[in-house]
Amino acid sequence: MTLTLDAVSRVVQGQTHLYPLTLTLHPGLNVLLGPTLAGKTSLMRIMAGLDQPSAGRVLVDGQDVTGVNVQKRSVAFVYQQFVNYPNFTVFENIASPLRIAGVNAADIGARVHDVAALMHLEPMLGRLPAELSGGQQQRVAIARALVKDADLLLFDEPLVNLDYKLREELRAEMQGIFARRSAVVVYSTTEPFEALTLGGQVAVLSEGRLLQAGNTLEVYHHPATMRVGQVFSDPPINLLDATLGGGQGQLAGGERFALPPHLAGLDGAYRLGVRANHAGLRPEGPDDLPMGAVVNIAELSGSETYLHTRLGAGDGAHLVAQLPGIHPVTPGQAVTLHVSPRRMFAFDSAGALAAAPSRTLVEVNA
Repeated sequence: MTLTLDAVSRVVQGQTHLYPLTLTLHPGLNVLLGPTLAGKTSLMRIMAGLDQPSAGRVLVDGQDVTGVNVQKRSVAFVYQQFVNYPNFTVFENIASPLRIAGVNAADIGARVHDVAALMHLEPMLGRLPAELSGGQQQRVAIARALVKDADLLLFDEPLVNLDYKLREELRAEMQGIFARRSAVVVYSTTEPFEALTLGGQVAVLSEGRLLQAGNTLEVYHHPATMRVGQVFSDPPINLLDATLGGGQGQLAGGERFALPPHLAGLDGAYRLGVRANHAGLRPEGPDDLPMGAVVNIAELSGSETYLHTRLGAGDGAHLVAQLPGIHPVTPGQAVTLHVSPRRMFAFDSAGALAAAPSRTLVEVNA
């Protein structure tokens, strides 16, 4: 099955939820990546037939299904919340769409047990949802979607309400599940890391607009615009004003550096993009650019330290560095950050990508 959104838009009570966009999705994993209110859920509801677009068409294998009710489509939807029937056992929760479809009892039993084994739910088939943990309840909701064997599987941030360990566990399992399915799988997330982990194809959304679509790694390494670079980086990509030309670059703060090959042909004013994990307290090589900074906040996340800093004096630019390990840094402390020009993106005055680092280089520490 191929799903095409043809110039689809959505306006509700005068508020634009989706600006006109065209997107074709093929069997396999398709990730919708964007911050809250980017339009991901609105787009998925249109795909499912739960909402109608204000303009445009929804096509399945070239056939217009825009006005076809969701009950007449081969679709399954998994939401953020654990949506299960509280008075049904796990078995009956999973079996419910098959009973509605009139599948015979023998086939229902076989299919429920197959998907329960896939989702590690077999020992819990006789329990009620209230007897399950949050992660187990979401497994039930996912199993109920999978058992339908639908042509279109929609997952709307299904792991967002789980703790970190459960998210990691289910995410790894779902990669394998998606790989064995011939359906069009659409998975929405606000997290760039999750999009990269899942792979497949990605569509980047922001404020109801489709910014870029394509292979996930390709979009990550070559964001078409500055906004895509910001959405597809966590923390958002750092942006530094600079003047380039004559083989040299100069930041707004005065720091000079030799241009690496991918920036050598640029001349004029640009904004340089530096991902947080490409800024550090130690240089990677002899060509790294040292920048004096003052720490505003030091965030410790267990295995990493996020330094929020101000460059230079006065109201200098801000830069966030993502450092491996724990660093005993305090607010107000002066530090020297090192950034390799070879890892810098360049965006022109219109915000379009002018140059990107070598993908081979970036993947060493993506």
